[in-house]
Amino acid sequence: MTTPSKKVRVRFAPSPTGGLHLGGVRTVLFNYLFARRHGGDFVLRIEDTDRTRYVEGAEQYIIDCLTWCGLNPDEGPHVGGPFAPYRQSERKENYRAYAEQLVNSGHAYYAFDTAEELDQLRRASPNFQYSQATRYGLRNSLTLTGEEVQSLLQAGTPYVIRIRMPEDETVSFEDMIRGFVSFETGLSDDKVLLKADGMPTYHLAVVVDDYLMKITHAFRGEEWLPSAPVHLLLWEYLGWKADMPQWAHLPLILKPDGNGKLSKRDGDRLGFPVYAMNWTDPKTGDLTRGFRELGFLPEAFVNMLALLGWNDGTGQEIFTLEELVQKFSIARISKSGAKFDFEKAKWFNHEWMKRLDVGRLTSDVLKVLDENGVQGVDDAYVTKVIGLVRERLTFVSDFWGQASFFFGRPASYDVNAVKPKWTAQKKAFFELFSHSLASLESWHAVNIELVFKSLAETEAIKAGELMLPFRIMLVGGKFGPHVFEIAELLGRHETTERIRIALAEF
Repeated sequence: MTTPSKKVRVRFAPSPTGGLHLGGVRTVLFNYLFARRHGGDFVLRIEDTDRTRYVEGAEQYIIDCLTWCGLNPDEGPHVGGPFAPYRQSERKENYRAYAEQLVNSGHAYYAFDTAEELDQLRRASPNFQYSQATRYGLRNSLTLTGEEVQSLLQAGTPYVIRIRMPEDETVSFEDMIRGFVSFETGLSDDKVLLKADGMPTYHLAVVVDDYLMKITHAFRGEEWLPSAPVHLLLWEYLGWKADMPQWAHLPLILKPDGNGKLSKRDGDRLGFPVYAMNWTDPKTGDLTRGFRELGFLPEAFVNMLALLGWNDGTGQEIFTLEELVQKFSIARISKSGAKFDFEKAKWFNHEWMKRLDVGRLTSDVLKVLDENGVQGVDDAYVTKVIGLVRERLTFVSDFWGQASFFFGRPASYDVNAVKPKWTAQKKAFFELFSHSLASLESWHAVNIELVFKSLAETEAIKAGELMLPFRIMLVGGKFGPHVFEIAELLGRHETTERIRIALAEF
């Protein structure tokens, strides 16, 4: 793809109606990467014109999600910018003039039909659409005289303004992902542009605001493709066709079996989140868990999303945000949907747990320790423990299961793993080994291991047969990092005490 000729401006324009689906965050990510790749601006615009669906707190939730992911807008309702305001409800007066312009040019019309009248038509004909086929049998400015229309307007009769879709035209555009796309206008209904309360619908507002905010590229999900002919015509009818942004309709994120778009219901059914962060419905109090609260790192979440429908062609899977900016290309976005694989998502988190600086994890691990009744632990000690076990962690919450023995002696021992091959000779070995450790001059893993293996050779016992008993003495079970590194971190006194206590159990 060639470098854009004018400054890139992209936008994410969500409706504040609830939790932020991972598909929405991926749209944010692709907008962000494209803008940063081309030195452009990323705009957050809140499309809150449907006040019946507006949910208190949802806007701040969206902003918090973007902040957690590190995808911070250059302009938006919370940071301002040269095209403020960035909430459509605060731009209400902008839209009526454009809707009236469309009526005056013959590309839109007033419709005075009541909601009850339309509901009756839908009951009589479930497939009813307000369109070329039905508009002339309804109460609108196409069927009423000019005097009747003016009389209704002056009387304050409620109305909406609808686009007048052509009957037999073909409209087309070049999609950055899908190539040449065309539509027959006769298949589209006459969408409402301005509602009875004076608020615009998405169709009018998105075109007007993209124009006024000088948006150059618009990324949205492929489910919006059916709306494209309406938007194409609005850009043309308003005289802005030359300024229309380039569109990219992103592939869907699919259910794990590939059968349809991934939904919140699928996540509930299959046991994984689909929202970026926890969302509590203010009306019902229902909590929907998010990736953040489950224990996903933002770096892993973003990395995972980037590879749902995109790759750089090299097979690389782990990317920092900076690497994604450098390598991102629209040409590498797939046209087909991407199956969501929760096990793969966890793999990304596991990989990032191993790569992040341990200091980044310390504060979260301290919370885990506090939840398990461990307090007042030295941060430096905790950091060392993280360094030993983090390759075994998928989530920070796994820390206690993998490292609790660093903060307290085992409550029990996997004796059954030891007893079948346990002998008096091995017991004597550990008594001698414990005595040797008490006088070991330099307490480091390499020295502890040297003493262990030297003594095993002297006692004519295979060192491999002694490793598991030693591990269970320190840990309680058959898990954990390298056993001599465990001993080093536990310290001389604690190691010898655990050997003494365990010998009484074996």
